[in-house]
Amino acid sequence: MWSSAIEQLKRLNTSDAEVAQLVKLKQAGVTDDTCVALLQAAHDKKHPFSSADSALNLFGARYSESQVLEFARADQLDSISSDAVMLRLIGLSDATVQTLLHRRLQHLPTLGSDQIARLKNTGLTEKQILDRIDQGMTDEQANREITVREAVRNHSNTGFVRVQGRKPH
Repeated sequence: MWSSAIEQLKRLNTSDAEVAQLVKLKQAGVTDDTCVALLQAAHDKKHPFSSADSALNLFGARYSESQVLEFARADQLDSISSDAVMLRLIGLSDATVQTLLHRRLQHLPTLGSDQIARLKNTGLTEKQILDRIDQGMTDEQANREITVREAVRNHSNTGFVRVQGRKPH
């Protein structure tokens, strides 16, 4: 770290445990400014910084430093990181992921990432999923719809068809 960053860490009374967290971040290539900002965000919320793993998971899922800092400043770095990573793995567009994460940061109701993935697997588009979330769909309602959609999908084109062959002479 640069000496200016070290001075900032000293002013923040960084503990040994927090230094260990910062070392993880630095070894992964996180900038000095982001490390200091993450530590500052935790201290602003009156707790020590212990979220290096959550931050690294988000960076690994292609979230930008500004997005990770936004989660940290909202004090939701640990609580949102697994869902945020899962939303990327589902294959949703960046715009849809941003919409869903902003809803969570604002404490608005949204579906869990597992229900979103299952709805997507039943053939719903991202727009259809977002429409259902905007209408206030709960996880329980999503599970019912998923069950119906999966049953329809699994039984389509399975009707009995009589095979008629040649008649014996």
